[in-house]
Amino acid sequence: MSIFYKLSWFFKQEKKRYLIGITFLILTSFVNLVPPRILGLMADQLNRGHISWSEYTLLILTIVIAALLLYSFRYFWRKQIWGGAAKLELQLRSKLFRHFMEMDRTFYQRHRTGDLMAHATNDVSAVQEVAGEGVLTLVDSLFMGLSTMVAMVIFVNWRLTIVALLPLPFLAVGAWKLGDKLHDSFDKSQAAFSRLNNKTQESVSGIKVIKTFGQGKADAAAFNAMVTDTIQINKQVFKWDSMFDPLSTLLIGLTYAITIIYGGLMVVNHSLSVGQLVSFIAYIGNMVWPMFAIGYLFNILERGSASYDRIEKLLAEKPEITDDKADPNLAATDVTGDLVYHINSFAYPDEPNLPVLHHINFTLKTGQTLGLVGKVGAGKTSIIQLLLREFDKYDGQITLNGLDIRQIPLELLLKQISYVPQNNYLFSTNIQNNISFAKTNAQKAEIISAAKKSDLHEDIMQMPRDYQTMVGENGISLSGGQKQRMSIARALVKESQILILDDALSAVDARTELAILKSLNQERKDKTTVIATHRLTSVMHANLILVLKDGQIVERGTHDQLLAAHGWYADMWQKQELEEKVGE
Repeated sequence: MSIFYKLSWFFKQEKKRYLIGITFLILTSFVNLVPPRILGLMADQLNRGHISWSEYTLLILTIVIAALLLYSFRYFWRKQIWGGAAKLELQLRSKLFRHFMEMDRTFYQRHRTGDLMAHATNDVSAVQEVAGEGVLTLVDSLFMGLSTMVAMVIFVNWRLTIVALLPLPFLAVGAWKLGDKLHDSFDKSQAAFSRLNNKTQESVSGIKVIKTFGQGKADAAAFNAMVTDTIQINKQVFKWDSMFDPLSTLLIGLTYAITIIYGGLMVVNHSLSVGQLVSFIAYIGNMVWPMFAIGYLFNILERGSASYDRIEKLLAEKPEITDDKADPNLAATDVTGDLVYHINSFAYPDEPNLPVLHHINFTLKTGQTLGLVGKVGAGKTSIIQLLLREFDKYDGQITLNGLDIRQIPLELLLKQISYVPQNNYLFSTNIQNNISFAKTNAQKAEIISAAKKSDLHEDIMQMPRDYQTMVGENGISLSGGQKQRMSIARALVKESQILILDDALSAVDARTELAILKSLNQERKDKTTVIATHRLTSVMHANLILVLKDGQIVERGTHDQLLAAHGWYADMWQKQELEEKVGE
């Protein structure tokens, strides 16, 4: 029952809805007492051998009226209680989605996509059942059971009622014991479902790689093994769950047997009429649902409690990146200016004793372009991640227009930045919507202009429906170069003060690269650009180029200065020039 306490915030919020629903539910329970009583009266009159047509018509009319009332009352309680359950589902899903949007990079390193999807689907549905089926089962079984027992005592016989209902306590004890077992096994079942979700999502997302490496059978075998494991865990849920109904059926059958034997003896001894016995048996029929409902209720509550605990645990996690130190009064004009890095050291949270950046110091004036080059793992992306505030814990300071970026509200900071990552993500919609993603009110002319600057417009015009062409999931219908250029166009439409290209030109040819860079140089003369790349031609016109090695700056300067220094940059430039000539 603790789940009702955990959801008390929602029931208080929707108390009017639930009070109305419960009122009609109670009225339904009372009206349900009418048909058995009428049947008993009819049976007594028939047993005595006399009943007039007017009496018969009145009794039938009473049953019809009761049926119509039951129809009306059931409509209203269903509307209120099921409506409340749907509202809880909406709120929980919305709360989870907002939570996912607020959480930072470290959260998604701890939780896989399939696990989060399981929380947002199965767990939410299990909690929703508590607010719908659970409330119905608790209230209906309680009031129908109590009102039926009272009717048995008043209209039939209190001794027969006590004797017939002796099995009821055993059902309550059995449901309580099985409920504990069900809670534990359902918790394990939900965890197994999350793992299976993760595996499914991973296999579908990586289907090209799996097929390319001929690992289809191996992956299918691993998936089947996980399915088998999940089934075995679910069998434990079904094992305990399946014990509820047989237990209820056994005890209800015992109740009928006691009623027929003891009630029959009372009829023979003339301490009970035939009509009363008929009514009592009909009332026992009314008691079937409350007795079944005890087991069903424990099932719902234990599932809902386990799922709600999982959701609460997830929602209890807090983002490491917050605006606690930010100045809410800052405006866009306050954070437009020079970018200054002064990082003594930085290490990722999962490896705090292994710094990936050391002594990163540089100043980038407004309108300048910064080039970040170096081998894989040199620290280029780490520098960018700090500017995007994916991590806030580092020894040093990054300032924008003289303000520590940790003092700038995250939303305001990110509005000043357009970011094109190494791994581009496109949505399952048309090209126009993908490009205008960061600026939904962008005019068609702005979208076309951004596409032209990223050298994508001609490709789009050759597609079946030009800008209305659907790109498929994550741009599956596009080439790698087209994906990159579409991501660049999306960033350019935003027209942010800072543009970051993180190895964003690796999938395009040299001619296209030069065309894009030339367009960027012309259009962004008063805005800051950061380019991280392995292809040195991408940064040859940069105002400042930093050569990184093991998280440190080993060379710095312009293209001509670095060539004259005859270091790593000069050597790599000669190698890439040679490779280009050989490729021609």
